Amino acid sequence: MPNNTYDTIIIGAGCAGLGAAMYAGRLNMKTLMIGDNIGGTIALTDVVENYPGFIRLTGQELADNLRKHAEDYKIEKAEEKVTKIRLEHGCFFVETNENKTYESKTIIFATGTEWRKLNIPGEKEFANKGVHYCALCDGAIYKGKVAAVIGGGDSAAKEALLMSQYASKVYVIVRGDKLRGEPINNDRVAKNTKIEVITNVNSRQIIGDKIVNGIVLDKQVNGSATLKLDAVFVAIGHIALSQLAKDIGVKTNEKGEIMIDRESKTNIPGFFAAGDVCDTVFKQAITGVSEGVTAVYSAYTYVNENEFICPIGNEDLMVKVENKKKNK
Repeated sequence: MPNNTYDTIIIGAGCAGLGAAMYAGRLNMKTLMIGDNIGGTIALTDVVENYPGFIRLTGQELADNLRKHAEDYKIEKAEEKVTKIRLEHGCFFVETNENKTYESKTIIFATGTEWRKLNIPGEKEFANKGVHYCALCDGAIYKGKVAAVIGGGDSAAKEALLMSQYASKVYVIVRGDKLRGEPINNDRVAKNTKIEVITNVNSRQIIGDKIVNGIVLDKQVNGSATLKLDAVFVAIGHIALSQLAKDIGVKTNEKGEIMIDRESKTNIPGFFAAGDVCDTVFKQAITGVSEGVTAVYSAYTYVNENEFICPIGNEDLMVKVENKKKNK
């Protein structure tokens, strides 16, 4: 086996990827973690109160703790963007934007998600000119201003609570009949005098001149279908970043989420997945870390049960993968 072939390559460096990297290091696997955003989206979360062992800390602090724990073991990191994955005769080849190709016996895919867009007029035109997707990143710009958070789930509730620390008024625009955040966050929203929840309404257009100055709804609120405001924060969910996996035949559901079993296995042998990119219903930092650790254990078992001969710069060299158990 060539010594530059990894036991596993972890694609993604958020909670799931960092958890996987830590445990791969513990199992003494030759490991490379590739990610262009170390820490992932949890680093953009203001306060984390549901990660066991920490009553309360910031998302950035949690990301830093996970990174430091992973780095305490002998793993390699590459702050690059994966552009393609190839599967050839049982081995994986990972290409990046730095024109590098890495070889691995297994893949742990933990790319997470990206913010879902409203896809209404004005959203694209006013991006970063009043339209945003992260209150922690951009909320402070609107101190003393009026803002709207669009969304009906817990993310919208938390965004509104954070924005209330800066804005003079925060509207929460909910398409459904109620805000469906976690009970503790719903209570906090209800008690916050700066926040007004508007239900059973859809956003039709974001308007403005050079910057946002309002949003058009499909019904009147306080006598007008246009809300005057200075910023719109979109919190309507995420889209799984699974295209690289789909390109090599990994099965996904109708939402584009990678389908995994309880061992984080996909339909392709040696290819495992973890975190928000997967088809699990409940997505949290802790569940992502758990899936990452499970994926590593499955990859560890797979590596130890098979023999691999991966080519180096020789496309004609066949790769032999034999199950040791069959030879016993």
